[in-house]
Amino acid sequence: MFFHIVLERNMQLHPRHFGRNLRENLVAKLMKDVEGTCSGQHGFVVAITGIENIGKGLIRDGTGFVTFPVKYQCVVFRPFKGEILEAVVTMVNKMGFFAEAGPVQIFVSNHLIPDDMEFQSGDMPNYTTSDGSVKIQKDSEVRLKIIGTRVDATEIFCIGTIKDDFLGVINDPATA
Repeated sequence: MFFHIVLERNMQLHPRHFGRNLRENLVAKLMKDVEGTCSGQHGFVVAITGIENIGKGLIRDGTGFVTFPVKYQCVVFRPFKGEILEAVVTMVNKMGFFAEAGPVQIFVSNHLIPDDMEFQSGDMPNYTTSDGSVKIQKDSEVRLKIIGTRVDATEIFCIGTIKDDFLGVINDPATA
């Protein structure tokens, strides 16, 4: 799920960046350092949407660097247990398959795939129904439900299922 939140960060800036473009340099460094990162508490930072406040700089002894407290608004993505997501399958094996929904990698075990789907090995491993009408393979789009998350300091891992109503393949690249 996406949230619009306010975060704070202390930014260090080298003296060569001082001058009329100080604010622009600080914002550019903030975007470079923060966008695309993950914190276990807030989730993945998708984009910075605005700067609320840049505090007074504090000169670091001995280095000349200046530390500025910056308060900024950003959009974060944080998956939750029970959430329904659409994801793209990245790898299929006999244990299940991995899918990605934006920056989050989700594993779906073969125990959480409907019983009528069998693993087919070969040059393009996949899970196929007995009548061959539905196939899950690399680059297939699936709708899945997150049943568990594990949050580390810099990453979020998820376990999903497609063994529920209205879940499964949305778009199969083989038929497109």
